[in-house]
Amino acid sequence: MLCRMSAPLKVCIVGSGNWGSAIARIIGTNVQKVPKFAPTVNMWVYEETVNGKKLTDIINTEHENVKYLPGYKLPHNVVAIPTLKDAAKDADVLVFVVPHQFIRKLCDEMVGTVSRRALGISLIKGIDEGPEGLKLISDIIREKMGIDVSVLMGANIANEVAAEKFCETTIGSRNKENGLLFKELLQTPNFRIAVVDDADTVELCGALKNIVAVAAGFCDGLNCGDNTKAAVIRLGLMEMIAFAKLFSKDGSVSSATFLESCGVADLITTCYGGRNRKVAEAFVKTGKSIEELEKEMLNGQKLQGPQTSAEVYHILKQKDMVDKFPLFTGVYQICYEEKPVQEVISCLQCHPEHM
Repeated sequence: MLCRMSAPLKVCIVGSGNWGSAIARIIGTNVQKVPKFAPTVNMWVYEETVNGKKLTDIINTEHENVKYLPGYKLPHNVVAIPTLKDAAKDADVLVFVVPHQFIRKLCDEMVGTVSRRALGISLIKGIDEGPEGLKLISDIIREKMGIDVSVLMGANIANEVAAEKFCETTIGSRNKENGLLFKELLQTPNFRIAVVDDADTVELCGALKNIVAVAAGFCDGLNCGDNTKAAVIRLGLMEMIAFAKLFSKDGSVSSATFLESCGVADLITTCYGGRNRKVAEAFVKTGKSIEELEKEMLNGQKLQGPQTSAEVYHILKQKDMVDKFPLFTGVYQICYEEKPVQEVISCLQCHPEHM
């Protein structure tokens, strides 16, 4: 087990968007205080040109991700590296924070550069639709790279974390010792971490709440009011719990996990403050497509809710269970099948919870 290996442990952050840069602020500061971690942190940055300069050069000279997290300085010991293999070479600890649709390709690139004794933690909120059905992002990393993977999910809007406003988060780890190592790497006085062993449920919460947030955004766009939005949140949570129980590998899903930050707290935060809610509201008010709005509103960031709804819908269709998840299904149909957005209310009125 890695935490028994000799320190210092080399940390690599795979990703450098809004959330990745916020986390880099925490990790860069913490490794300087904890001797078991090496004092320099590699951060893989997808190379882009910003105002005629390479983004990696800007980060390494100005110590700020001016595109994805402007206004917040990164510690000087966080080094931006444009080549993934170079960033991850000989890393002991990998922190994955990229859009979920890219994870397979990135893992393939890293195979052979990272020891199988390394540990990973995924901050990626999404799931994958494999040929056999549901595939967790942590499972993809685990299988492709042969390493143990924990997950971190919670009510953690990146700019608020970067501003050091108090919040909570949840680490799910099948191995408690590994979860505690990541807690040591990531916890601060204003970023409080609970470690639980129900890792799959923690990860599913992080993915599924984005679908519910899209429905909440539709309600905002339709000016439905807070009562309707509260119904979306409650019924969405019920579908999250039902989905987790349905697709649990061993049938063991703890209801208590949904009361952690990864569950109800993240759901509420995302339905009121997240990018999925914001873009879904604009979808109603402007009549533009999700793709157009993503480009216009997110400054290069990716939207997870609509794509996750598509993956969930295809999985439910395989299982002939679409009718049992009307909110998840309705979001998919509105985003991809031109179902009128007003139909989101029908999804609430005809929900099995009301039958």
